[in-house]
Formats: sequence, structure tokens, C-alpha cells
Amino acid sequence: MTGNAAFSQQAATRRRVVPACDHCRVNTALNSPRAVCARCLRPQSTCLCALVQPTAHRTEVLVLQHPQEQRQAKNSVALLRLSLARCDVVVGERFAPAQLQALLHRPGRDTRLLYPDVPAAPAAPAPAVAEPLRLVVIDATWRKSLRMLLEHPALAALPRLSLDAPEPTRYRAIRAARRSDQVSTLEATVQALSRLEGPSFDAAPLLDAFGRFVAGVAARQRPKEGTGQA
Repeated sequence: MTGNAAFSQQAATRRRVVPACDHCRVNTALNSPRAVCARCLRPQSTCLCALVQPTAHRTEVLVLQHPQEQRQAKNSVALLRLSLARCDVVVGERFAPAQLQALLHRPGRDTRLLYPDVPAAPAAPAPAVAEPLRLVVIDATWRKSLRMLLEHPALAALPRLSLDAPEPTRYRAIRAARRSDQVSTLEATVQALSRLEGPSFDAAPLLDAFGRFVAGVAARQRPKEGTGQA
């Protein structure tokens, strides 16, 4: 799937959208398989709203999300978007140069790409970080993220911020990774914000919420007792 689409509630146009969750009513008879929460855009049975942790931060976050990730029930970006006030998500695989430039740069803000320095796409020289900052994050599999980087020179030319020793991921319980240092988009972004903003950024509540999200997905993936499923 290609093309560009701003992340909005239009993503749910083919499904019945219900008002934002009244959590005491989740998992009741109103919770039909096609009912979708208007806030998190997830089916009511897997609504994320109760996990949202509003987290104060100074850095703007732009997530460029591959279209296939938008449809992943295990994707972490929805929880990240709802918890960070300054987080924008744009869904697309290929972007026109002018559009991408407008997304990447904001007047008065330095821009950094959260991505490792890899031989296939060497990092550009990075001057010292200057606040206020705009942090660009690619939400895709490793292969697809590298392809997005290589196909967009403006993206590859950004100074980078890399997590040289990321903290252990909670994500491996529900999603395999090719590299031992790979973490979820939420975890990578939160760790980057902690590094950039220091003690003023309290990552713990959001990471705890993400741990509960992972546990919930893992529980739904396990065969139910008595069903005879292997």
C-alpha cells in the first residue's frame, strides 16, 4: 500500500464508530465486534483508553507510520499518540518531497531522526542538540523502515539520535524482532525523550501502561482452556 494519509479518525470510516469509551460499559452487550472507540480507533473489546497516561514533555514527536502498522493490533503507536500531547502520526509509505519537508521541519525547532547509524544508510554529521526539538520516528518493521529511509533523501539527511544501549523490551512477548536491540516504537520514543529531557520527563507511568498493554495482547493470543486449540 502506498500513498499519504494524515492520521485521523477517517481511518475508521469503514467500521461503525461509537463515542469515546465509557469504560464501565466496555465488554457489555453494546460492545459488538464492529464497534470502534472514536478516541483510540480500536475495537471496543480492545480499547486502549483506560491505559492512556498523559505524560508531560517539551519535544515535538512526529511518527511516520507505515500503512501496514496502522492495522496491527499489536502496534504501540496508538497508546503513544494518546499519551503524548505533542505527538503527531502521519500514515504513509512514500511522501512527496515538498510534503515531507513540511512535515520534518518546524520554524524555530531543531529536528532529529530517531534511527541508528547503519552501513546501508550512514548517519549524517550531527551537531549538538538544540532545544526546542522535533523528534522524527519511523514506525515500521526493520526492513520497511530502512526502505523508507533510503527512498526519502530528506529523511536520510536528518541528523540522528540513536539509542546505543536501549533498555530491554517488553515487546518480545507478543512480537518477534530480527535484532536483539530492537524495541517497540513506544519504548524507543520514550527512551529518547528521557535522554533528551532528563529527569523532567517521567517515563515510568507510560512504560508501565505499555507493559499492561503487552500483557493483555499476550493473554488474548493464548488459546483458551477447554477450546481444544493447540
